Amino acid sequence: MLHRLARLLMPLALALGASSALAQDYLGSERCITCHEAAGAAWEGSHHALAWTEPTADTIRANFDGTQFTLGDMEARFSLKADGTPHVSVTERDGVTTDYDVHSVIGVEPLQQYILETEPGRLQSFDVVWDTEKGGWFHLYPQQNYAPGDGLHWTGPYKTWNSRCAACHATGFEANYDPQARSFASTQVEIGVGCEACHGPGSAHVDWAETYETTREAPPPAHGFTVDMSQPAQMIEQCASCHSRREPYLDGNPVPGTPYHDTYNLSLLREGAYEADGQILDEVYVYGSFLQSKMYAKGVSCSNCHLPHEAELIAEGNAVCAQCHSPAGNPEFPSLPLKVFDGPEHTHHPEGSAGAECKNCHMVERVYMGNDWRADHSFRIPRPDLNAETGAPDACTTCHEDQSPEWAAAKLEEWFPESEHRGPHFGEVLAHGRRDPARAAPELRSLSQDSDMAGIVRATAIYLLEQAGDPAEAAALESLLRDPDPMVRSAAVRLQRSTPAMERAPRIMQSLSDPSRSVRMAAAQSMLDAQIAHMPGRYEQALRGAFDEWQASMASRLDFPETHLQMGGMALVMRNLPAAANAFAEATRLDPQLADAWIMQVRIAFASGDETRGRALLNEALEKTPDNMTLQMMRRELTGEEMDLMPPPSAD
Repeated sequence: MLHRLARLLMPLALALGASSALAQDYLGSERCITCHEAAGAAWEGSHHALAWTEPTADTIRANFDGTQFTLGDMEARFSLKADGTPHVSVTERDGVTTDYDVHSVIGVEPLQQYILETEPGRLQSFDVVWDTEKGGWFHLYPQQNYAPGDGLHWTGPYKTWNSRCAACHATGFEANYDPQARSFASTQVEIGVGCEACHGPGSAHVDWAETYETTREAPPPAHGFTVDMSQPAQMIEQCASCHSRREPYLDGNPVPGTPYHDTYNLSLLREGAYEADGQILDEVYVYGSFLQSKMYAKGVSCSNCHLPHEAELIAEGNAVCAQCHSPAGNPEFPSLPLKVFDGPEHTHHPEGSAGAECKNCHMVERVYMGNDWRADHSFRIPRPDLNAETGAPDACTTCHEDQSPEWAAAKLEEWFPESEHRGPHFGEVLAHGRRDPARAAPELRSLSQDSDMAGIVRATAIYLLEQAGDPAEAAALESLLRDPDPMVRSAAVRLQRSTPAMERAPRIMQSLSDPSRSVRMAAAQSMLDAQIAHMPGRYEQALRGAFDEWQASMASRLDFPETHLQMGGMALVMRNLPAAANAFAEATRLDPQLADAWIMQVRIAFASGDETRGRALLNEALEKTPDNMTLQMMRRELTGEEMDLMPPPSAD
């Protein structure tokens, strides 16, 4: 099978871009507004329209009139050139000063960030930003004042605007990274989230509209757009394409309306990103939370609460929730209980107080990027009684900081003695699975098979089972390979990796032709080490197609260090040591602190018999990551030197 895969996998040095023909179908927001004036007026000035703008006196909120910001040995000085161009002079921790004109502007409130062009075509988001509410500069990561050369420095690969951020701040964007030149030639129809960023290219719609007066022809499907916003599922997935934490499969903007799981790998409820009970922890945006909610399950869509063009709430305060949660209810959602929610009998807090605001109990906020408060869209009922099991916070003690979860649980028991919302919770199972997936396997297995649970929860349970590495679990959950939810199917395919290849391959053959790209790519990855002498033609063709999709996905992200880690691992499975070494070398070139990639380079060099290169790589690796224990142990084995167990020097 390996020689067949070697034939199927084309070289990954080509960066694949979207067809330029698609860009010809985009007309730009100005063309849309000529007819849709009211929608255009609502959109202009919105956070979508101002997501990315040119640096003008009208768009810049910061004070560039001789201001400065200092953090340790780093200093940024802000000024206006004679022609009015905003300018930044940055003295880095190494003492080197570099001058930059502001290339463009990100966002409008509560903070505004600025893009600097560090080399032709390469745009980087600067970490010193302007607080638009209080005024003044601040650093997004003051505890992490990285020096140039660190992968996490603002000039590093994780802050590259072209590939990490721009697709969600532009319309018709293509990153166009050239891996040979290691440069960008990015293009877009327009900067900012324009009309066609959500509705799709408008040329077919305009062709119909311009002839309607004479032909009176019925409109084409979705009025000629690639997204039908009257369909809640399509609207939600289109919003989710940016409002989610995910890994993209394609370069730039996929054509709006492309199914979500054909274009992105959604982050599961993993440790470090979400609390064990699914509450937001790291910056996970909205979609992964919303999928957990009963509101999503009942058919609520984004436009039930948000004005799509203004990108604002449809009403003030509790009125957003009370449009449905009231004695009158809402006929669109007949399962709603008809009773008072916006009143002391439900809130048990005085009217007008913070505790009487729906969002403070059911949409707890966290702050990201220094001052940007964002609400958890899982619309959860507070469960302080789960704290001992999950370790997750609760809305009650988030406000009442001087009280304990036990106090809060007792209060809720007093207020709602007959509540149906204090039973078992999936967060308990996921918490157990995080601590010991093997011991929690029966619970995780049951959760993964519970079709009443959200797909993201079930997929997370399968992911935790995968960590246990028990082939029996893969066999027991084989039926989930055919689950209706693509997240569950993808996770079920990955679970099969714990089984021997000859058992695994027959189970996942059908997944190579799955309707979802996410599942097909997971199946291709799981087939990499399968030793099969012969495959029926249709499976061979499906395998080839799935590998092509996986290859194209990696080729669209060749400026990501993590892509080269994946490529290096794939090359190792195929026993191609030179290709693996090259991939890991590119990973450390992009991110010199990527210890795992250094370790693999050292091991490959010694395994190839090149001890001189192995020693040189080890020394270079320790210069970049001096506190890595594995690298220190390698050096001790070679030289007999004692390990350095002292913590690394402070970055300050």
